[in-house]
Amino acid sequence: MRLADFDRWARERLEFSEVDSVDGSLNGVQVGDMNAELGKMTFAVDACLDSFQRTKQEDAQTLFVHHGLLWGPALRLVGVAGERIRFLMKNNIALYACHLPLDRHSLLGNNAQIVSRLDLRNIEPFGVYRGRKIGYKGLLSEPSNLERVVERLFGTWGDGINALRFGPAEIHSIAVISGGAPYEVSQAISEGMDLYITGDASHGIYHECREAGINVLFAGHYLTEIFGVKAMAELVTQELNIESVFLDIPTGY
Repeated sequence: MRLADFDRWARERLEFSEVDSVDGSLNGVQVGDMNAELGKMTFAVDACLDSFQRTKQEDAQTLFVHHGLLWGPALRLVGVAGERIRFLMKNNIALYACHLPLDRHSLLGNNAQIVSRLDLRNIEPFGVYRGRKIGYKGLLSEPSNLERVVERLFGTWGDGINALRFGPAEIHSIAVISGGAPYEVSQAISEGMDLYITGDASHGIYHECREAGINVLFAGHYLTEIFGVKAMAELVTQELNIESVFLDIPTGY
């Protein structure tokens, strides 16, 4: 399979067209030869020199990431940015990015994967971002608490996981938007959720959450966005018969 063929497959599979007009990321191939043959692929949350070097060590030809290098306005290829691009091109490594499509996808997305692991029922889209709902909400099959939610998703409370415990101790309803969406808690409040899960924390929402009486789990930008790239790695191996490796490069945030 050529890189161009993979691009067409991924765009259709992840429904790029649904969010391309509102996504600041340059989704798709950011660096690479469209006619190059795909061999082994690596998958990571972030495009960085560490993920590039580990892709080279794995002898892989393509790196698929959630956070790419190219966002919005043109980037001057100097300093760190220039070194990153030079490394990719020198080592013939293609870089493929998928941002919002990998947050909102109903099966493979970060948010869908999270609610699936929580065994929610009555799942519905949640969280409007630039006119698109990118998260999900639902009801727990059995009431739970913050400790059991964290255990189910991450195993243990890591250094980067924090919570505001202003809601009911017995949790019935949960809304999720992965990554950097602390201010979307207002939408969870308006919909009467017991718990809102996101990645980044913010001082600015503390009093609103306390006064509204909602629990908020700040699980870290990285930890809430490993789910989509892992799901894609598994799908690429299953559907395309391409060897895939997930690169775990946590940031603690």
